[in-house]
Amino acid sequence: MPGPYGKHGGYHGRFRGKGFRMTIPRQVILETLNSTQNYLTADELYMNVHSEYPGIGIATVYRTLNLLEQMDIVNKIDIGDGKARYEIAKQDEDVPHYHQLVCTNCSRIVRYEHFSPEEKELMQKVEKQLEEAYDFKIQRHVVQYYGLCRDCRGLTGR
Repeated sequence: MPGPYGKHGGYHGRFRGKGFRMTIPRQVILETLNSTQNYLTADELYMNVHSEYPGIGIATVYRTLNLLEQMDIVNKIDIGDGKARYEIAKQDEDVPHYHQLVCTNCSRIVRYEHFSPEEKELMQKVEKQLEEAYDFKIQRHVVQYYGLCRDCRGLTGR
């Protein structure tokens, strides 16, 4: 597990700045989330963490996820199946917006953030109209499209 100046050293400062400590359970949960390309439910995260660190209980996982979400370290994603999923929030200022393709059959989530110039222009127009209409400054957005992935439609190989 990396120390305070290792892989997640930047998180230590964020925790201290908010009056929290970087505990071993918090570090393990961050490591686990950061090591996967998938969005994990709290239960999946617990199973991954608990197998190596049996002292970390499900309540600790839920409390830690809530704290990490409040600190904007993780994004909580609801795809409509009653199970929240979590991912490490990207800190890249060049990619504040992304869209998701969500399979309603297998719950697969595809993150889409490489927009064409036309898509960027369209989204900027939509955001500008929303900001003006509602006197609201948009900082980021997530758009979710629901449907069936290739595998669930039986179109493998195409």
